[in-house]
Amino acid sequence: MRAEISHASDQVQRSLELLRRSLDWDVAQARLKELNDKAEDPTLWDDPQGAQKLMQERTRLENAITALVEIEQERSDLVELAEMAEAEEDGASVDEVEASMKELSKRAQAAELEALLSGEADGNDTYLEVHSGAGGTESNDWANMLLRMYTRWAQQHGHKVEVLEEQSGEEAGIKSATIMVKGLNAYGWLKTESGVHRLVRISPYDSAAKRHTSFASVWVYPVVDDKIEIEINESDCRVDTFRASGAGGQHVNTTDSAVRITHEPTGIVVQCQSQRSQHKNRAEAWNMLRARLYELELQKREEEANAEAATKTDIGWGHQIRSYVLQPYQMVKDLRTQVESPSPDAVLDGDLDRFMAAALAQRVAGEE
Repeated sequence: MRAEISHASDQVQRSLELLRRSLDWDVAQARLKELNDKAEDPTLWDDPQGAQKLMQERTRLENAITALVEIEQERSDLVELAEMAEAEEDGASVDEVEASMKELSKRAQAAELEALLSGEADGNDTYLEVHSGAGGTESNDWANMLLRMYTRWAQQHGHKVEVLEEQSGEEAGIKSATIMVKGLNAYGWLKTESGVHRLVRISPYDSAAKRHTSFASVWVYPVVDDKIEIEINESDCRVDTFRASGAGGQHVNTTDSAVRITHEPTGIVVQCQSQRSQHKNRAEAWNMLRARLYELELQKREEEANAEAATKTDIGWGHQIRSYVLQPYQMVKDLRTQVESPSPDAVLDGDLDRFMAAALAQRVAGEE
């Protein structure tokens, strides 16, 4: 068999073996049967939150098992086709098999990564915060570009995005913003994005057309449900209400409906202004605080402090995880995995999968 086909086939086989091990094949099949039985229980939806969690787990397991079976069968079929085409000396068919096997190898690697998203909160919805660094209008504009980038990524993957809080910059962009991304494995994928992001470009706000470097930080933490108990002593928290900023005119909020909660022992600050009702904003802010404290606990268990360090260090030199260079050349480079892209426009338009996949694989390998 042609060397290229054999090599791609071996890569597929390695991915399948890793996929089987990460799933624990026999246990996964038994668990899927158990979940299917529970899904048929007419009383399941008496507990909507529990039912939703069960259905999410079932979907994740079913997708992983189905992907493994389909990839295994397709690999076998392609190997058989390659042997037949070579026996008949049909070069065109061999070329087609080679292209198909390489494409299958990519699918197998993607399925392998999806199966690795088995952390305690990986399947959850997630909060994502963006904060501009020092630098005024430049950094505010960069923070707004990052917010758009993650929104586009989420939409491309069929996730829903809800803006919970946004503070506009004085001239352009944003000082900070918090969004909730709703979708399967939203936290599992986005958790690798926590850190400082650096932009190098010729500033559109500089009449001298000089090159500027800007920084902004990203923090990602999972949405947690009521079944996960997070003890919060309300005496440790300061709750402030304020008037939500807006576009003005008929959209201006004339009441103090926005809510900010400061957890003094940890210094964590969350705020929500997405609703006109102070009661609803307060409830969402408490949920955000529970999620932040839960994320801290997850990091302690996993001995991962990357996201925490990103918000506790200066948003500037020496702490960035990724650089986006628009001038004098075009390049996006992840400083953790060394993954690069020569198309920053595509990356800023939401093409982040290769960076997330590499960071996730590195993180999982490091844990193992």
